[in-house]
Amino acid sequence: MKVLGIESTCDETAAAIVESGKTILSHKIASQAAIHHEFGGVVPELASRHHINDIFEVLDATFKEAHLTPHDIDLIAVAKGPGLIGSLLVGIQTAKAFAWSLQKPLVGVNHVEAHLYAALMECEHPEQFFPALGMILSGGHSTLLSIQGIGKYTLIGQTIDDAMGEAFDKVAKMLGLGYPGGPRVEEYAQLGNPKAFPFRAGIVKEKPYSFSFSGLKTAVLYAIQSKEPAQRAEKQFIADICASFQHAAFSNLAEKLKKASVEFHPKALFLGGGVTQNKALRLMLQKELSLPLFWPSPELCLDNAAMIAGLGFHVWRQSKTDELFTLEPITRIEF
Repeated sequence: MKVLGIESTCDETAAAIVESGKTILSHKIASQAAIHHEFGGVVPELASRHHINDIFEVLDATFKEAHLTPHDIDLIAVAKGPGLIGSLLVGIQTAKAFAWSLQKPLVGVNHVEAHLYAALMECEHPEQFFPALGMILSGGHSTLLSIQGIGKYTLIGQTIDDAMGEAFDKVAKMLGLGYPGGPRVEEYAQLGNPKAFPFRAGIVKEKPYSFSFSGLKTAVLYAIQSKEPAQRAEKQFIADICASFQHAAFSNLAEKLKKASVEFHPKALFLGGGVTQNKALRLMLQKELSLPLFWPSPELCLDNAAMIAGLGFHVWRQSKTDELFTLEPITRIEF
């Protein structure tokens, strides 16, 4: 079954064609990072306008790369949320138009669940590792799950304030490093001392597996403000701030994952989301955890449509419905 996936939840316009949930036949992304760079973050109105400008060009390139026509598609999957309302509307309405004109079935896919599926789809036989832990670390989400199967999850913990990627972007903005902030913070952290500042992530009372990065971000702000402007601009100071912040954030994740691995007895850990590209995170978790770790390929860590198409295949199979046009897949956990 060939599935066309469409992703437009934030500032990437993406389309992909994936066969039977696994094999990527084509995959195209139009990024808006350069457009939003001067604002230090995504401007929703600008994002929606650029999705409108880019969506059909991206779709055309996707079909050309796969050497297919729209009539060769068996199913259309679209990211139905969470995300920016204007951006989501562009992708959803485009998908509806395709489905109506081609008389093809249409399913809506949870964007956060798809980030987790990005690691599952590249695992040869993921079912042999269930039950497993799943962690999504992105600009909008920090979520820890127990995975019983594809589409079967138990929520263990999530952020109560800033998401991990959001905290990275805000720290980068404080330091004048630009947007997107994650790669810049990682770059400077490699040159810094992770113990230069005694940063710690917050503790969430009565929710041992939930996350709080707002206080950590505030501690970084105070550390920056304690220095004179000239000192704040010094490369070593910036590097030490980045290294200390990154170490504190990742240590908090590792601590919770170690505790969860004891309580829930998982056979593996699957991770997804843009933050999982960070090499320091990967090294720390490989060192701290004795579980098999599964990460998406670099091109599948950030927002993309291959994960939407791949998961869409399973959503359709599990929905057991003959309804032609539906944006309500089988009941799944709300992230």
